[in-house]
Amino acid sequence: MAELNPGRPIRLAIVDDDPLVRAGLRILVGGSPDIEVVAEGGNGAEAVSLVDAHWPDVILMDIRMPKTDGLIATQRIRRRPSAPHVIVLTTFNADEYVLEALRGGASGFLLKDTPPRDILTAIRAVAAGAASLSPTVIRQLIDHIADPAAGPRRSRARASLARLTDREREVAAALGRGLSNAEISAELGMSVPTVKGHVSRLLTKLDLNNRVQVALLIHDADLPG
Repeated sequence: MAELNPGRPIRLAIVDDDPLVRAGLRILVGGSPDIEVVAEGGNGAEAVSLVDAHWPDVILMDIRMPKTDGLIATQRIRRRPSAPHVIVLTTFNADEYVLEALRGGASGFLLKDTPPRDILTAIRAVAAGAASLSPTVIRQLIDHIADPAAGPRRSRARASLARLTDREREVAAALGRGLSNAEISAELGMSVPTVKGHVSRLLTKLDLNNRVQVALLIHDADLPG
């Protein structure tokens, strides 16, 4: 996705098979002048189509929908060049959904009982290139790192990170701690544009498409401090 122009509202698409949910989210967003709903869809197939037609910056995506579910749609959308960010907004917080969504490229995972103000905050954060995860999801990710399958993941993650330069690994480690570009700039003593350049290069080298996936890789690698 092209870098967001601060002079215009965030372009938001809402994808959910429940018309009442879509209407509620549309009303919620309607009170925020910096966010504009540009498209709606009722299933994952429509989500993929509306990207080309409306070029949203962020998509709020349900998981369980007819024809194509939100997880598959997220993967298909995030593989595209200049893809919009995706926030999964669902009632289901099972571990397999969380991890599949994040590994598929989602920048956020929120439950539908998330307070409205926090949903708006998440949209703004993700549009700016940050991640947004509910506290429940963060706890699940911590449990994921400690599960019995962590060993093979650790080996694969460390092999991937070995392809990075020392500086890129430092940036990746900072992303793993959830730091913003400005915070990384201050910590590592480089300009924000230089940080952005390092982030872009390490995403290309690792064949990943957002900061959340880098953070998962860093945690999978479980490297000493």
